[in-house]
Amino acid sequence: MLGILINKELRSILLSPKFAVSFGLCSVLILLSVFLGIQEYRSSVTQYQTARQLNDQQLRETSGWMRLTTKAYREPSPMQIFVSGLSYDIGRFSSVNSFNPVKLTGSTYSEDTIFALFRIIDFAFIVQVVLSLFAILFTFDAVCGEREDGTLKLVFSSAVPRAKYLIAKCAGAWLGLVVPICIPILLSILLLFVFAVPFAAGDWLRLGSLLGVSLLYFTFFVVLGVLLSTLTRRPSISFLFGLVSWVLAVLIIPRASATVAGQIVRVPTVAEIEGMRDGYATNRMNSFNEEFSKNWEKWAREDHAAGSERDSASVQDRMWTRMQVHDSARKVVQQEIEQYGERLNETVRQKKNAQMRLALSLARVSPAADYQLAAMTLAGNDVSMKDAYEEAIGLYRTQVMDLRDRKMAEAGPGGGGGIMVSISSDKGAQISAPKPKPLDLTGFPEFIKPQITVEHALEGTAVSFGILLLGIILAFGGAFAAFLRYDVR
Repeated sequence: MLGILINKELRSILLSPKFAVSFGLCSVLILLSVFLGIQEYRSSVTQYQTARQLNDQQLRETSGWMRLTTKAYREPSPMQIFVSGLSYDIGRFSSVNSFNPVKLTGSTYSEDTIFALFRIIDFAFIVQVVLSLFAILFTFDAVCGEREDGTLKLVFSSAVPRAKYLIAKCAGAWLGLVVPICIPILLSILLLFVFAVPFAAGDWLRLGSLLGVSLLYFTFFVVLGVLLSTLTRRPSISFLFGLVSWVLAVLIIPRASATVAGQIVRVPTVAEIEGMRDGYATNRMNSFNEEFSKNWEKWAREDHAAGSERDSASVQDRMWTRMQVHDSARKVVQQEIEQYGERLNETVRQKKNAQMRLALSLARVSPAADYQLAAMTLAGNDVSMKDAYEEAIGLYRTQVMDLRDRKMAEAGPGGGGGIMVSISSDKGAQISAPKPKPLDLTGFPEFIKPQITVEHALEGTAVSFGILLLGIILAFGGAFAAFLRYDVR
């Protein structure tokens, strides 16, 4: 009996005119999104490799450790083909030197604003928006439509258990919509082999988990459509409720949760943070410059009083010692500025985390938000990616600056690539610069991107999996309870 009911539901879906249109549209969208995602990924990899080569060449051509500056680049991930997430929103690189703080800049959307306007359509977007809407369109009249046609009364003229009938409705609609969609998905996976996309074992596991959570998300909307169909007696009313539910779940609740959280937990803007940091740095450096201007005047008076010393070597030694004192004091001031920036960033980060936790808690009411969070976590381009990269770049910056200071100390006076100022009573003040020569980059550290294991990603999606599964159970339970009292006449 159950098989007959499922077969009947499958035939009604597969033979309906709207199925051919829906299947064709979804197939084109999925294949096109994956193809364009592959092309964009390959372009990102080429850009990443070229930028690294130019940076390495510039680093080799640097003639003094004092002028050392480099860049750390964010490596593209092949999972961005299916889930773009924040890959195009956050920056692609950060400068690494002793003057500028670590900050990812040069995002794709900031350079190509047309993409920021229309965004990139990926597989996750198609599942989240298009397939969920199709699930509602195919199931909103699953029960009330047959009642209006009079076929529901004929079905129950035989001894058909209502539980089996409802299960057949859900299973038939699920099979009729999911199985055909598997064809473009398999073709999309084939494109990965055709274009030789470097998918590692962990990436395949992430992709498999993404397809699993996509099925759960799609199943929820199938069951939701059946639930709404059992709560109403007319298909037009069921369709209206289904459309309103879809708009709330997919479009309204995720965005409203971020707005509400932003009003409850106030976080300073980027301009405010940079203004506070720049203001503190300017005031601190001005105080330092004034203090050392007085010290240089005092040293000049001491040199004038000791005018009988005509030994140029001793004058240069004193000058080098004073420059070392000045440089050490400058490093202390620079460290204080960096510590202030770190404290400021930590305060802002805590507020952002509190705001984010509140927004995510409110957004989890929506299955669309749960699916999006799970997809981005599996792809490794969720909201934590920016902080993870900037933390890794901060550690890399510390290693680079430690190496620079060690090399400058080993090189001695003038070895940093700056200028030498010597003062003698015979020749007066003389300025000289050492002959430029390439840096010895032996032992130069290499930037290591933050590693997010597959286990960690799966742990991060456990809540979303659980909420989607719970939503399916509750929706089916509600549909079963409503159908037990449903008047089939």
